[in-house]
Amino acid sequence: MSLIPSFFGSRRSNILDPFSLEIWDPFKDFPFSSEPQFARETSALVNTRVDWKETPEAHVFKADLPGLNKEEVKVEVEDDRVLQISGEREVEKEEKKDTWHRVERSSGKFLRRFRLPENAKMDQIKAAMENGVLTVTVPKVEVKKPDVKAIVISG
Repeated sequence: MSLIPSFFGSRRSNILDPFSLEIWDPFKDFPFSSEPQFARETSALVNTRVDWKETPEAHVFKADLPGLNKEEVKVEVEDDRVLQISGEREVEKEEKKDTWHRVERSSGKFLRRFRLPENAKMDQIKAAMENGVLTVTVPKVEVKKPDVKAIVISG
């Protein structure tokens, strides 16, 4: 609806109208709910940050998982070359006598997947958790340098 009514007596409701108050929602027909509970449950998935760096020896993944311990996190390899990091942060129990003023910490399930390159040693993956940071180290296959033989040019 527009703040300025049309000359013809009807109100504008065009999403291309700059005075329209209707907001186009590109996700309105997607098969998920826009309820706050859903947003709270998926925020953990969205907020799980992972860094991936490659060193000469390994691929190193670091995930910030504050407040979780290693029993609440799973590191798996599926389909031969897909590293999967998943887990769940439980919702804090609400008691009737409590009054919440702000809820910003995320809760719910999270899942991140990474396709590993061909040079990854899949049988030597290691994971460690320290101070809420998960570190997954995937060693790399050593690249054998080709033997180079000098040939003397005659002539």
